[in-house]
Amino acid sequence: MRRAEFFVSEPEKQYVTCVLCPNRCAVKEGRTGVCRVRKNVGGVLHTLNFGEVASYGLDPIEKKPLYHFYPGHEIFSLGTVGCNLHCRFCQNWEIAHGEPSTIRVTPAKIVELARRQNHHCIGIAYTYSEPVVWYEFVYETAVQAREAGLKNVLVTNGFIELEPLEKLLPYVDAMNIDVKAFTDDFYRRMCAGRLDPVRRTVEAAAPRCLVELTTLLVTGENDSPEEIGELASWIAGINPEIPLHLSRYFPNYRLDLPATPLETMRRAREIAARKLSHVYLGNVWDVENGYTYCPRCRKKVIERSGYIIRELHLSAGNRCAHCGYALNIVGEARVTDSGRRPRRGGIL
Repeated sequence: MRRAEFFVSEPEKQYVTCVLCPNRCAVKEGRTGVCRVRKNVGGVLHTLNFGEVASYGLDPIEKKPLYHFYPGHEIFSLGTVGCNLHCRFCQNWEIAHGEPSTIRVTPAKIVELARRQNHHCIGIAYTYSEPVVWYEFVYETAVQAREAGLKNVLVTNGFIELEPLEKLLPYVDAMNIDVKAFTDDFYRRMCAGRLDPVRRTVEAAAPRCLVELTTLLVTGENDSPEEIGELASWIAGINPEIPLHLSRYFPNYRLDLPATPLETMRRAREIAARKLSHVYLGNVWDVENGYTYCPRCRKKVIERSGYIIRELHLSAGNRCAHCGYALNIVGEARVTDSGRRPRRGGIL
């Protein structure tokens, strides 16, 4: 165990209050909070998953998904056990809410492993499960990774309090933040969470690092034209060039609604694209929905096929080769080998 950060002792009440995320769990002696990995031991909150890796591998950056951050590169990815939301449709429930086996490592070991990958590996992604509940390990690793010249990426639900977020952000280069829906009702019913803290995270992070957003469209729950329009308007108010990934839902975990109809996905993309420059469809094998177009001349600048980049029409890093417009793309893009596949496992 490792002493956790961001908690308040309440000795007269015989519990400690975790203030890492908006759940603000009141944790009694010997018990854990909602995330299952922060425990009250003798009036001090401890993290149970420091250095405990449940899944790891070398992934295309596009898998996160990040389409505007070093396109065509790879990133060393790892995740732990636990989550501070409880989404009924969780796609990674085996490690988020199950009891997976783990391997214990140190931040220095993770940095070493990331540096040992091929020269197209740009850094470390904290992903697969929720990195917020791994905060202490993520923070220590991110600091060491930055010192080693590596990039740090968070794939997160954004359900975190402002103080820990502000402490971590200086070491984060890119984030994909899940905006589960754009109603508080959905968050409470489907995720046991709230919308406003996630909005706050997006608004705080967007000026500080490359941010892309993902919304899983759940059939009949968060896919109405009105809600998609409100979501797109809010994003556009921050920056209309923030990429939005609309992902197709399939039955999983504790939700067995039918898969999102393809016509619903395409309609949602059309609505969001009225306000946003870059809207992509995920879990939909419609190739053109993964292309990146110049917001000014509307010509194709990146052609993707799944996680593979087949064509680039960029100059000077992020400028449209057709009209010279500077897109919000961070890092040099590269055409990828058609034989590239995500690789999982290895030796820690």
